Amino acid sequence: MNDVVRTRREGAILEVTLDRPKANAIDLATSRLMGETFKAFRDDPDLRVAIVRTAGDKFFSAGWDLKAAANGDAVDGDYGVGGFGGIQELRGMNKPVIACVNGMAVGGGFELALSCDLIFASAQSSFALPEIRAGTLADAATVKLPKRIPYHVAMDLLFTGRWMDAEEAHRWGLVNEILPDNDALTDRVWKIARLLESGPPLVFAAIKEVAREAEAMNFQEAMNWITKRKFPTVDELYDSDDNLEGFRAFAEKREPVWKGR
Repeated sequence: MNDVVRTRREGAILEVTLDRPKANAIDLATSRLMGETFKAFRDDPDLRVAIVRTAGDKFFSAGWDLKAAANGDAVDGDYGVGGFGGIQELRGMNKPVIACVNGMAVGGGFELALSCDLIFASAQSSFALPEIRAGTLADAATVKLPKRIPYHVAMDLLFTGRWMDAEEAHRWGLVNEILPDNDALTDRVWKIARLLESGPPLVFAAIKEVAREAEAMNFQEAMNWITKRKFPTVDELYDSDDNLEGFRAFAEKREPVWKGR
């Protein structure tokens, strides 16, 4: 990897750190690099959980790099395999991804956090979608945010571009937990990552696919797809050794050993 997008691997956990001073803004080249990083994580059978974090303690990410845009990066340019930030449009991302928000998450930086399954934040963190003030659309947030928090709260953020502090984000369920400082945040996120690392990867994959695809289905249709094993991850799970391992472990009064197959 390189100094802009660094990775650290510990067991089945991959920590991805974006480091672009001063505000961890993302240009086209960085987005493509992040996409290749998350694609490699997705496709590596030995990796089970990812942590997304950024360097420094002021900005999680300022989102789109406006200086790069002024120098020729097109807003509709090639963001890479995963779309902006490398993950929000990456197909088949059926592994848990945790956002470790350690400062201001602005615009595309907010969208990067929204692309993760869990969001933990420091008490100093805050969130905003200021695109409205520039006369443009926060596209991914406009799709995702009304599904995560009450509609009227999402519209408030999108219409006004105002700041939401960590406490309010937690109150609306946008953030899983607030930690007092970055050290506590890091410790907590790694604790959660290790917990997920020891969990059943095929079940996590099924949970993510069903939750994602069922959004466009009514309840009965979604249940039909599950029971008839129309979701590929559900079919794989029910045909796997892991599907029996949990029952065997319970009967034998031991911890299950998940193999991911």
